[in-house]
Amino acid sequence: MAPFTSKDFTQRMERAVAQAGEAGLTGLLVTPGPDLTYFTGYRPTAITERLTVLVLDRDHEPRLIVPVLERPDAAAAPGAPAVTLSGWADGADPYATAARLLDPVGRYAISDSAWALHLLGLQQALPGTSYTSMTATLPMLRAIKDPDEVERLAAAGAAADAAYLDILGVPFAGRTERAVGADLAHLLREHGHSQVDFTVVGSGPNGANPHHEMGDRVIQRGDMVVLDFGGLKDGYGSDTTRTVHVGAPTAEELEIFDVVRRAQQAAFEAVRPGVTCQEIDRTARQVIEADGYGEYFIHRTGHGIGLTTHEPPYVVEGERQALLPGMCFSIEPGVYLPGRLGIRIEDIVTVTETGGRRLNNTPRDLHIVA
Repeated sequence: MAPFTSKDFTQRMERAVAQAGEAGLTGLLVTPGPDLTYFTGYRPTAITERLTVLVLDRDHEPRLIVPVLERPDAAAAPGAPAVTLSGWADGADPYATAARLLDPVGRYAISDSAWALHLLGLQQALPGTSYTSMTATLPMLRAIKDPDEVERLAAAGAAADAAYLDILGVPFAGRTERAVGADLAHLLREHGHSQVDFTVVGSGPNGANPHHEMGDRVIQRGDMVVLDFGGLKDGYGSDTTRTVHVGAPTAEELEIFDVVRRAQQAAFEAVRPGVTCQEIDRTARQVIEADGYGEYFIHRTGHGIGLTTHEPPYVVEGERQALLPGMCFSIEPGVYLPGRLGIRIEDIVTVTETGGRRLNNTPRDLHIVA
């Protein structure tokens, strides 16, 4: 895929400044992490106690403050032509450098990933300023993806799908969850992931813990096994879940699996612009509650995805944000019977002009593994 250009980063920064103004903010302070990558393409080699911050406001061109020793790396970032670089040297006061670029009584949104050390330093240098978290004030800042971002997410989803199809061919019974998880991580990398964020392998009773990840339990015939895995490919996230069974399932297991499958399908079919996030959650939950398993669906229906595998919007009761074209998020209802089993099915979905598009497309039936 073609890399993002300076023009792409400029447009993102302009949109952010406009949103900040609408929210009554003076501007934004963007620190290393996904926000800085989104606006400039710059990923510092290491995130340390040295202050790095991008200052965005309506009255000035974007300015990026970096330690002098890291300035060459910042200047090489794809978005560097769209910002003015300012350096500070060891021994100097970085907060005094930053203070000269800020409104002394301004109100700023600051990246969630900002260190407390840096926020407190800014507050001490400019006691008249105030700050709010980026997610709390501007939750949709990175939520609406442009077409290039959607295609990167689709490519990451396709790579995760390929890893899942491959893992179906490995032995499960008689091996530890950790061994299967290692196979899954290897397959994600083999299919182009540069980073593996998680490989949940929850067998039998361990599947009843949604974030069990993997352990030393030996997988047995008769186990339901939850496989939830993802990471980053070309900078964008994947996250998918399928539940498999070792050997033939019981009638009860098939029944519960079908409940989850129908809930996931119903939630997907409800996706369209204008529907709120909580309505998607309610749709999935109503199916599961109608079949008597409501108390065993113990988490939200989904979360956003992009440069990180968990970000806004969140598909949960109380979230009244309306879906908009370009939003990308998971739909992952589940049922968890303590001490017995867990079942979850998850796809990443993007909102189109008329509905939803799945970015994961492997079969959603209960696959039997050896």
